[in-house]
Amino acid sequence: MVLLAGGAGGSTFAVGLRDVIAERGGHLTVICNTADDLWVHGLRIQPDVDSMLYGLAGVKDRERGWGRAGDSDRVSHELAEWGLGWDWFTLGDLDLGTHIARTAWLRGGVDVAAVVERLSARWPLGATLLPMTQAEVSTFVDLGDETIHFQEWWTRYRAKREPVAFANPGMDAATPAPGILEALEQADVIVLAPSNPVVSIGTILAVPGVREAILASPAPVVGVSPIIGGSPVRGMADVCLRVVGAECSASGVAGLYGARDDGGLLDAWLIAEEDAGEAAAIEGLGIRPVVRPLWMRDVPLTRALASDALAAAATATS
Repeated sequence: MVLLAGGAGGSTFAVGLRDVIAERGGHLTVICNTADDLWVHGLRIQPDVDSMLYGLAGVKDRERGWGRAGDSDRVSHELAEWGLGWDWFTLGDLDLGTHIARTAWLRGGVDVAAVVERLSARWPLGATLLPMTQAEVSTFVDLGDETIHFQEWWTRYRAKREPVAFANPGMDAATPAPGILEALEQADVIVLAPSNPVVSIGTILAVPGVREAILASPAPVVGVSPIIGGSPVRGMADVCLRVVGAECSASGVAGLYGARDDGGLLDAWLIAEEDAGEAAAIEGLGIRPVVRPLWMRDVPLTRALASDALAAAATATS
């Protein structure tokens, strides 16, 4: 099984999917967004990779949805005393340990995929975690009068400043990280997590060769809507969707991904019970709608959603 995912919601869903797949004797590979990555204090930060790593390891701060559980921020406060750092981007002490290790390996000549593998080896993740690419491809937000890094727009401004466009400099020259094309080729099921469809799943699909590999795969492709009742489950996906001209709705995101039979990606699309009224519109796109509870409020609900996604995939191939 292959999952394309971002950080917070994607890592929650990944844990449930991993558990369900493991019970059935399968294995999960996660292709994770790396376009949120940036350099801070000379350290390489990979927010989505780390959220996925901590989530699968069972050490993620579940209240915040990111970072390490039980972390402290003494180092960040000390850096602030020296006039360094951003008050809107605090790194926990345990989290900094991850960033220091990553940066030391990178500066020592270890490539990005191998670094993720080393980080993954610390805990029994029960899954294979792959960065979408080894290239340093970041997301920048064009605000019209200036361009800033995605993390500043997302974390500092909480997406309150209206963007004109998103850009990923260097994406055209990027290639999929080792193992990605093979995983997609050999997959029995491909799942699009309920992550941001523009700046998480969208950037993974923008890596040259990834979308093509999914389209060429005989595996069914199932997606889980990140929109419930016309609103994003988490984050500011509504603003991102507006930039690319897509409606903030379950059917709007389905249309953005497109139907497999029409050159798009999806065979089936899981939508919330609150959005059942959009089922006909989604079916009209050539995508099979599957109405299910989508709130991942606890472990049983998340596992049930993962089971529903796999059931939808099985139906798509029957």
